[in-house]
Amino acid sequence: MLDPAAPQLVVNARTLLFSWLPADPDAVAALVPRGLRARPDRQVFLCQYVVDDECQTSGFGAYSCTFIGVSLTDMDPPDGDAPGGWWTHYVVSSTRVRQYAAARGAPASTGETVLDVGGGRLTTETRVDGRPAIRVVARIGDTGTEAHSGHHRYVTARDGELIITDYPYVAEPVSPFEVESVEFLTPHHSLYALRPANPLQVCWGFHSPRVSFAYPAGPHALDEPVPAATVHQVPARRARSGLPSGS
Repeated sequence: MLDPAAPQLVVNARTLLFSWLPADPDAVAALVPRGLRARPDRQVFLCQYVVDDECQTSGFGAYSCTFIGVSLTDMDPPDGDAPGGWWTHYVVSSTRVRQYAAARGAPASTGETVLDVGGGRLTTETRVDGRPAIRVVARIGDTGTEAHSGHHRYVTARDGELIITDYPYVAEPVSPFEVESVEFLTPHHSLYALRPANPLQVCWGFHSPRVSFAYPAGPHALDEPVPAATVHQVPARRARSGLPSGS
């Protein structure tokens, strides 16, 4: 088993990340533990990604993952343009990654994530027990000259203690990007509480064929100060030149 305190690096993961307003805001709010607060709009986020080759990781190997949860109030990362979030589900194809994430407090379970691109469309599926549980279809274009960078902040629970971790990332998003449909296909699964409202209301998001990110060393308890080295200001959006986009 990997040391859960050790950092891990993933490069060039094929990734879809976005958020929406839910069909049942009260059910979503009920998933957030005491000590945290859901956003007033009860926004839900979803990330589906695939790491195709073991050479893309520092120790995880090839795997796929879906994590989903509730966006939080007063939990924004220091240099990101997306709110911090509470993971409610963390579905992973790899036993090694699942054990590592669970030791850090993630609600890890077994499943598979698939991303397919064709004809200007991205189709993703999260499969649990061999059956599709979440399916997304989006209209996509190509990567351009812009890259996004910054941190995403997620909170987990370990031994009754809330843990906060900032995950640095660099992404090359496609343009255009438009989510056309989000289906939750298992009404009896706990995932179903997070389904989107009809009509679909997307809040933010992107697709990128190349996202690199890290699991930092030593996540911190929510009531502990985060070391200054992890909260330096970095522009959330940069051009490939290193200048802020639009410069």
